[in-house]
Amino acid sequence: MEIKDQVLEAMKKAQQPLNAGKVVELTKLDRKDVDKAMKILKDEGLIVSPKRCFWEAK
Repeated sequence: MEIKDQVLEAMKKAQQPLNAGKVVELTKLDRKDVDKAMKILKDEGLIVSPKRCFWEAK
């Protein structure tokens, strides 16, 4: 499973907006990898930001 898939899955399971730090806690991945994955997911339109610095799956 790719890192971006793990990040997206964690966001879907949480069912609430998460910041990058919380995603790191849930997935046990490196912060840099999570940041890169979140940027890719944002560019692909798979996650949205309901408020500053928090993201959720579409």
